[in-house]
Amino acid sequence: MKEYYFDKLLNIKTRGDQQGFHKSLHYHRYEPTPYSALEELFRHYQINHDDYIIDFGSGKGRLNFYLHYFYDVNVVGVEMDEDLYHEALLNLKRYIKKNGKGKIQFVRCFAEEYEISPLDNRFYFFNPFSIQVFRKVVNNILRSLEDTPRDVELVLYYPSEDYIYFLEHETAFELKQEVVLPYVYENNPNERFLIYRLVP
Repeated sequence: MKEYYFDKLLNIKTRGDQQGFHKSLHYHRYEPTPYSALEELFRHYQINHDDYIIDFGSGKGRLNFYLHYFYDVNVVGVEMDEDLYHEALLNLKRYIKKNGKGKIQFVRCFAEEYEISPLDNRFYFFNPFSIQVFRKVVNNILRSLEDTPRDVELVLYYPSEDYIYFLEHETAFELKQEVVLPYVYENNPNERFLIYRLVP
């Protein structure tokens, strides 16, 4: 029900089943974060108007439009799949037609090739790729902090054990917050968000 309601509210099309596997084993198939999960996350996790949020593996852009509509923040979707990228651009046209222009951008490239801006400070991951790619992305973020120190946070949905181990044992990121999804977490402990923070 919420999937239909929010897509209609935002004037976008992000519903549908998971899409096929990429030919590289390092990139996982598309699946949008459920709107109910986003609602739960932002009941407990605060973002600010001046945050710059990067969604790695943004797919059709669901998170981007949701965040812009409700929180008026700067959002960049990074997507390597050409078809999903074009669907995100179509959604952007539909979104603008109903809601006006906003601070939403989509970039088509591999996550590890995305150039981290000195303003980027919040990074979202719905288990989009292998630990090897995740390491490269996190290292890119850490390198950007050497040039421009700032408070950054990583938001992981359905976090893999590999991601968690890497952050907790091989980086200075610290777990700031856990948000579990009621009713589903009991049966699937992956149904949660972990927020890791690094303060300069």
